[in-house]
Amino acid sequence: MNGKIWIVIPARFQARRFPGKPLARLHDKPMIAWVLEACQAVKLPCEVVVATDDQRIAEVVKEYGGRVEMTAALHLSGTARLAEVAQRNPQIEWFVNVQGDEPGIEPKLIEQVIECLRQHSDPDLIVSAATALQNSADYNSPHIVKVVTDLKGRALYFSRAAIPFFQNKSAADGVVTGDYSPVRQHIGIYGYSGAFLRRLNSLPPGKLAAVENLEQLNWLENGFAIEIVACNSPWSGIDTPEELECFAAAWSGPGYAAED
Repeated sequence: MNGKIWIVIPARFQARRFPGKPLARLHDKPMIAWVLEACQAVKLPCEVVVATDDQRIAEVVKEYGGRVEMTAALHLSGTARLAEVAQRNPQIEWFVNVQGDEPGIEPKLIEQVIECLRQHSDPDLIVSAATALQNSADYNSPHIVKVVTDLKGRALYFSRAAIPFFQNKSAADGVVTGDYSPVRQHIGIYGYSGAFLRRLNSLPPGKLAAVENLEQLNWLENGFAIEIVACNSPWSGIDTPEELECFAAAWSGPGYAAED
């Protein structure tokens, strides 16, 4: 893989459960600034871009030295927002989608996704990530997306349900959080080719994606493979003010050195 890589952070102001989320304060700066700095700390050649439909977000990103691509307001997902960016920038061959509500993301994970894209160099392959479940409550929570993979590490299914079903329920608690667990917690980072994004809107809608409200199921239903890289990340996306408060209490800042 020799083409240009953009790390794109999709960010919208009007989140249903947390309006203004990208600009919410986390310690001494807005949430979007933490995500931007994590992406800028990636040590592989790439460019970092924030894709947003809101001028307030754009202004803050520029204050922190970031590049902005303004997009339409009606996108239903971050990937759809990236697809607009890909359409306008056909010279970019590869994209990494880093969620704007994951301030705890580590640059190392982004580098893992890029390296996986490089290794396969397949325009039809999507790359994502998963980490160990923290406890059985997360396994049973519909707010935590689970993924099961084949023996080669490619996704078989994503679900909000507790998958797989454990016939021996008494053993489930210890198994779901172990190193050899058949299920892991999905991390919402994606790597894909510009070619895939530019044909995203032409994909027929699948039934499973609508049922679970998980866009990645539509890609599986359309026959695209999703490679899952393993990571050790205790942090997930922030969806509500209460989750931000809990995150702020547990997180003292990034474990990497941000560049000036």
